[in-house]
Amino acid sequence: MTTLELKLTRIGNSRGVRLPVGLLKRYGFGDMLKAEMREEGVLLKAKGGIKLSWAETAREMAASGEDWSEWDMTIADGLENAPWDGPVPSAVRNWAKQSARRERGVGKKLARNVTP
Repeated sequence: MTTLELKLTRIGNSRGVRLPVGLLKRYGFGDMLKAEMREEGVLLKAKGGIKLSWAETAREMAASGEDWSEWDMTIADGLENAPWDGPVPSAVRNWAKQSARRERGVGKKLARNVTP
């Protein structure tokens, strides 16, 4: 998760925040936003909402640099056999292959450590 530091700007008797153009495009922000008040802060949402395609989601995950290894256990859910509308994005295919290899390796290690 990326954290941005944004400066509060005076607008009359109020204050506002300028959002970078990349953020506006990424989340589809237009003239109106929804602000959801939460305990940990305020969540801004596009009024119409935005939905990424599978390919866009895979690219965003790959570019984030986060450690997704805790999700490797989900490889057993059959994602690699899911029907796709088009070709499986290469980033997803590579991730699934690497995760399956790691799962097989973990299974072998566990089997060696079990005594009959």
